[in-house]
Amino acid sequence: MNKKVLAIYYSQTGQLRHIIDSFTAPIIAAGCIVENVQVKLVNDYPFPWAARDFYGVMPDCVFEVPAQLEPIKLQQQHYDLVILGYQPWFLWPSIPVNSILNNPEFKSILKDTPVITIGEARNMWLNAYDRIRQKLKASGAKLVGNIALVDRHVNIISFVTIFHWMLGGKKDRYLNLFPKPGVSDEDIAHASVYGATVAARLADNNWDNLQSELLSQKAVVVKYPLMLLETTAIPTYVKWAGFINNRSNPGPWLQAFKYYIYVALFLGAPVLLTLDALFIKPFSSKKIKTKTENYLQVN
Repeated sequence: MNKKVLAIYYSQTGQLRHIIDSFTAPIIAAGCIVENVQVKLVNDYPFPWAARDFYGVMPDCVFEVPAQLEPIKLQQQHYDLVILGYQPWFLWPSIPVNSILNNPEFKSILKDTPVITIGEARNMWLNAYDRIRQKLKASGAKLVGNIALVDRHVNIISFVTIFHWMLGGKKDRYLNLFPKPGVSDEDIAHASVYGATVAARLADNNWDNLQSELLSQKAVVVKYPLMLLETTAIPTYVKWAGFINNRSNPGPWLQAFKYYIYVALFLGAPVLLTLDALFIKPFSSKKIKTKTENYLQVN
């Protein structure tokens, strides 16, 4: 087919690389040339994380402060498709992904180019996707598809296991009792199904209704309880980030933010969901449907 595809992403753990490899396998099999670029930062983040470093990036995530990237060396000046892999950090696009989207060379590649975004997340990705969608539009890109792969376990379980992974460095079963963290091996392998769908569209450059086809394959699922928790948390995170940035010694306040997250998850979230189920959700079906549809679409 001789179509040229750029797959660009940042990955500390290697999970997103495996997702991209699975997704692009059918595209390569169809005869396309896939250029796989894993960007790196000049001053990269540690993995596994120390807790202080992990929470310390929150303000820069929220205020979308880019970091300096190593030079991005691309083989082409134009691509038939760009695949952008991303992760949310603290509900916003990760600092490395935000830095990619602010890179002048990459922005010139995006103009008038079809783009598919592939997100990997614990479970909350809506705000990050929305911010990326806005940045792609501002760069003149044509967002034609989005895929969201998440940890399917319940919120509290995935919270425990992701911290075991991020702070311990191993994607294994915490205490040999909890499930493995992150996107499951089965879901990573299943990304090839979405890749086959894209390969068929790439052959004749027909992107019409691609997102509808991906949705029929469950490439994106929006769960109302998580949407409620995330959209409620966003303004609070903005306030915390601004407050911490204005402190001469942010360390104690980052520690306070950490404990706020624990209280919000284990106490606040159950109360919020219960009150919503009793007094708001039964009378808001139309509003919920509209909001959900917004996150399912690419425009």
